[in-house]
Amino acid sequence: MIICQCAAVSDGDVVRAVEAGAHNLSYVCQTTGAGQDCGSCVFSVRRVICQHEGAQRDTFLEVEGAAS
Repeated sequence: MIICQCAAVSDGDVVRAVEAGAHNLSYVCQTTGAGQDCGSCVFSVRRVICQHEGAQRDTFLEVEGAAS
């Protein structure tokens, strides 16, 4: 499912970024391109990160300016 309309980033793209070593919200956004334009998808990106199997909620800290 597309979670970032601006950059056409899917939930699968986010999961792949996490599996490839993206260790926080900011890095996932930089890696996938999500959250770089309007930023309205950042909470959805964070939700996918937290729901991803094996992800620990406290590992993925929301970084100020992730959508910048």
